[in-house]
Amino acid sequence: MSDTMSSQTQPPALHDPSATEQATLEEMPITKHLVILRKHLFKIVAVLLVLFFCLLPFANKTYSTLSAPLRAQLPAQSTMIATDVTATFMAPFKLNFFVAIMLAMPFIIYQLWAYIKPALYEKEKNLAIPLLLGSISLFYAGICFAYFVALPSILHFFISVSPDTVAPMTDINSYLTFCLKLFLVFGLTFEIPIITLVLILIGIVDTKTLAEKRRFIIVGCFFVAMFATPPDALSMIMLAIPMWMLFELGLLLGKLIEKRKVDPTEAT
Repeated sequence: MSDTMSSQTQPPALHDPSATEQATLEEMPITKHLVILRKHLFKIVAVLLVLFFCLLPFANKTYSTLSAPLRAQLPAQSTMIATDVTATFMAPFKLNFFVAIMLAMPFIIYQLWAYIKPALYEKEKNLAIPLLLGSISLFYAGICFAYFVALPSILHFFISVSPDTVAPMTDINSYLTFCLKLFLVFGLTFEIPIITLVLILIGIVDTKTLAEKRRFIIVGCFFVAMFATPPDALSMIMLAIPMWMLFELGLLLGKLIEKRKVDPTEAT
C-alpha cells in the first residue's frame, strides 16, 4: 500500500527530447533512413549543379589561374599544348567541376552532419562541430599550401633540371591531373591533426604512446610522402615536413584535452 501511494505521489519524469529522438531513430525502418539520406543527397547535387553552371563561363579563366605557376616557369619560347582534340574543352570542364566541389564542401559537410546529427548524444554533437569546422579549414589550408608554396617550387625544380636541348611543353590534361593529385594529397595530409585528435578521443591511442612512437611516425611521414608525391626529393620533403609538424600539432592539442580531463577545474 505504501509503495502504491509513493508511486502515485512521485512527480512524473521530465521529458527528455534527446531520449525521444534516440527512440524514434531506433524504431525508424531502414527505408526511412534511406529516404532521409536521399533528401540530403539531392540537396548536395542541386548545389553542385548550380555552382558548376555558374562557374562554367569562367572555366577558361579558372584554368589560366591554375596554370599561372607553370607558365611563369616556362622559357619564353615554350607554351602549354593540347595533345587531344577535346583537351581544350575537357580540361577546363574538369577543373570547373573540381572547383564547384571545393566551394560546396562546407554545404556538403553540413548536409552529412544534418543526417547523422539525430543519432548523436549531446556531448558528441558538441565535440563533432569543432572537429568538422577544423577539418574543412585544414583541407582548404592544404590546397592553398599546395598551390602557393609546393607547386611553384616543384615546377621550378623539374623545369630547371630539363636538358637544354629539350623545350618543356606540358599537356594541359597532364598538368591538370598533376595539380589535382597534388591538391588532394596536401588537402588530406592537412587532416592529420583531426585524425590524431579523433584517435585520442575515442581511446585507440594516448598521447604518451604517440610521443614514444614519434621517431617511427616521422619515418612513416617520409615513407608516405615518397609514394604520394612526384619522384624527387624536394616534393617528398615539402610534404613530409608539414605532415610531421601537423602531427605535432595534433599531439599538442591531444595533451591539452587529456590535461583538462584529469583536472576539470582548468576548463572553467
